[in-house]
Amino acid sequence: MAAHYAISPAEDDAVIRQRLLTRTTTTRGEPPLKKVIKKFTALAVEIEKEGSSNYGECEKMYKSFLQELATFELPLLKTKAVIHANRREQESFKDLHVELNQQISQAQRDIEELKVQLEEAKIERQHKEECEAIRKLIAAQSPRLATQKQLNELEKELVQLEAENFAAHRTIELRKKQFSLLLHVVDDLQTTLEEEQKNPVDFEALDLPSLPLGDSTSLPEPMAVDL
Repeated sequence: MAAHYAISPAEDDAVIRQRLLTRTTTTRGEPPLKKVIKKFTALAVEIEKEGSSNYGECEKMYKSFLQELATFELPLLKTKAVIHANRREQESFKDLHVELNQQISQAQRDIEELKVQLEEAKIERQHKEECEAIRKLIAAQSPRLATQKQLNELEKELVQLEAENFAAHRTIELRKKQFSLLLHVVDDLQTTLEEEQKNPVDFEALDLPSLPLGDSTSLPEPMAVDL
């Protein structure tokens, strides 16, 4: 809710300015400057009167004027002192403002440097963590001598397996040849049997040479087939 004032802020500032100029601290009573002017005017009027019978009255009015003038001058002196103090304080505030700006600028530069240092520290920490992980991985592996020994044993086993593989390959090739020969012999026998079935021969009519019973060296030896 907006505040309601009897006078506007601009009018209020004008009233305060006028009070400072006339040394009026309240809205009641006459302003001090007006009082001084009245005292001075009364003194001047009294001095302008003819005759010397008013000398005492003039002196009295003069003292009253000086007293009123001193009363009016004292706040002026106080105001002057306050003005000088305010000016000194303003200069001090300006110097403080400049110093604060310098400190703020320095703090901003320090913050930027600390940001760079923080990023470098993060990168360095990451590198250390990676190195530590690699070190643990290396430590988990077997020693080099044991690894080399295992490699040598594996190489020997590999050579042995290659030799066995070569021997098995030769055996398989030999078995293939023997099996092929066996199939060829079986095929020949089957062909011979088929021809005998088609053209039977009377073996009794054939004049076969007689062989001595005890002589078995002239008979053909059976063919050996290694299966």
